[in-house]
Amino acid sequence: MPLTLIGSPRFADHVTPPGHPERPERAEVFDLVCQRWAGRNATVLAPREAGRDDLQRVHTPAYLDALDATAGRAVALDPDTFTSPDSVAIARLAAGAACQAVDAAMSGTPSLAMVRPPGHHAESGTAMGFCLYNNVAVAAAYARAVHGLAKVAVVDIDVHHGNGTQAMFYADPAVLYVSLHQYPFYPGTGGAAEIGRGTGAGHTVNVPLEAGATDADYDLACRALVVPVLEAYAPDLLLVSAGYDAHHRDPLGGMRVSTEGFATMAQHLRGVADRSSRGRIAVVAEGGYDLPALADGLEVTLEALAGPAAVPDPVHGDSARAREALAVVRAILQPLWPTL
Repeated sequence: MPLTLIGSPRFADHVTPPGHPERPERAEVFDLVCQRWAGRNATVLAPREAGRDDLQRVHTPAYLDALDATAGRAVALDPDTFTSPDSVAIARLAAGAACQAVDAAMSGTPSLAMVRPPGHHAESGTAMGFCLYNNVAVAAAYARAVHGLAKVAVVDIDVHHGNGTQAMFYADPAVLYVSLHQYPFYPGTGGAAEIGRGTGAGHTVNVPLEAGATDADYDLACRALVVPVLEAYAPDLLLVSAGYDAHHRDPLGGMRVSTEGFATMAQHLRGVADRSSRGRIAVVAEGGYDLPALADGLEVTLEALAGPAAVPDPVHGDSARAREALAVVRAILQPLWPTL
């Protein structure tokens, strides 16, 4: 199947301090992946900047003004999150690329936006966790506002919980947020009892996994909970916050996922998009700080998007962490999702 990739060497122009894990070399990985896939039935697009209207659907005007004021300067926004002179412009490209990924998915082409800085920790009025704008949240709001979609799902497989994405849609039943993440861990959110508020109750689904979770844990969580919830919700579009920092080589995470484990997750998500979202799937890069693991994760994700949709074979092995988490999550969510 043809693919759309969105990427640019300009993503290296967001410069972080020496030794920072979210470093410009990650953009070099993106560029190499784009080059390899440009000759393999994939269209590679340069990103466009997100406009103020795109950003303001999920971020406050005061926050956008404060970020704009850092343009041309190097600023520490918190102990982990920094800007360099070009960072605001590059972050706007990242958010814009996520919107382009939505456009491609809506046209029938699976897509992947290879962007930095990542986004899922950024809250409506706060930068944090290396993130300036919440790229996937901007994309979800764009899909609703511009394409008129009634229901959008976001599945977050980054090792860290996407606190910003969750908070932005916590009371909104039009956006289903599903996260598989290490817990307890940074940023401290993402417990099983965090299920949404008001009419959004049940539309936040957290699967908090103990450190050391394996391919088998993630496969079981997808089969037993993530896929059934997505199929019951039947979104018009599936967005994926694709972090690769649950890889066993990643310096920040504490999980034991292999490249094959990421391939299995991608196959699950591609399959459920075909069955429940008319094939509309857009992937937006998040974390992943071991460069070879990041490259491998992106490759297997693209292979799953390009190949025929198929339910992956079950992954055998230790899945005790997933079984423990699923027992808790099911007990909380079954009144809201009877199919679980």
